Amino acid sequence: MKTKSHVFRRSLLDGVSFALFVSVILSIIYSPTDEDLLNLSMVSTIFLGSMLVGAFISHFLNQAGYKTFGENLFEPAYVKARAEAKPWYQTFWGWHLFLFILVLFIVGLFKTKFSMYELLDEDGFEGAKRLFKGIFSPNWQVLPAAVLNIVETIFMAFVATFLAIPFAFVLSFMAAKNIMKHPAAYALYMFIRTFLNVTRSIEALVWAIIFSVWVGIGPFAGMLALMIHSIASLTKQYSEMVETVYEGPIEGVQSCGASKLQTIWFAIVPQVVLPYISFTVYRWDINVRMATIIGLVGGGGIGTMLIKYQGQAMWPEVGTIIVVIAAVVWIMDQASAYIREALK
Repeated sequence: MKTKSHVFRRSLLDGVSFALFVSVILSIIYSPTDEDLLNLSMVSTIFLGSMLVGAFISHFLNQAGYKTFGENLFEPAYVKARAEAKPWYQTFWGWHLFLFILVLFIVGLFKTKFSMYELLDEDGFEGAKRLFKGIFSPNWQVLPAAVLNIVETIFMAFVATFLAIPFAFVLSFMAAKNIMKHPAAYALYMFIRTFLNVTRSIEALVWAIIFSVWVGIGPFAGMLALMIHSIASLTKQYSEMVETVYEGPIEGVQSCGASKLQTIWFAIVPQVVLPYISFTVYRWDINVRMATIIGLVGGGGIGTMLIKYQGQAMWPEVGTIIVVIAAVVWIMDQASAYIREALK
């Protein structure tokens, strides 16, 4: 039996894919200018209208037995299990998916202005060779300063991850759908998920700019930017793990008269604690790499040093910094991999 949620998701995805096809066809026929595309009311009307038409077409196609990509993706698991297995090229949904990806790829090539001519241009290639020649001839005189700055970067990432853990741990249970089932709790769940999605959609680079204005340029701003982004990201990872726990221990604890808090602590936390630690270690690894980038906008650490030398076209010094960053990232990657392996 098809649920309303299944039909809505199917119609939404199929509607978006149809609207994309219509938008591409109209763009080829009419070749709109940038001014035309800035006419938000016209563009939104065409796209939303195409989505609505696509949703109706999806409904009638599925009623007629032609399974669309949206139907195949969102149909219940028991229906998929009963369906006859066929190669994708022998199904309607397979060609629907293929055309959708193909159109996305072609549009992406145009929007990114991909050009083999510019990539292989002789003048540009010679300039890149000079740049790489400088980078691969490091000036080791700046190595001590680079090491001091990378240590600052590592501790920025560590403190940001450490401070994010308690916030993410608490919020993860309130952002898990299987915990927040009561109507009032579900409203809180939706608010938290929406807030965290918005927070996570703002890149750490932007948060670094915000905090650089707020608390001044330096490692404190970078640490705060990483902490905010880590809270949102860890909460999402933690909550998704909570949503996949086994129901058996929960039912067993509840049958003994446990409260909601006791159920979480004794039935859910033991199931998720090891994955939580693994996610946290991996997040620290990510934060070390991100910390080198947010330094470019005043977040402190080795990124600030990198942008200084890069702005002056001092490529041998840049080469030394890149060597230090690459070495630390490799060491952190290996260490986190070993730690995660041990926690399995």
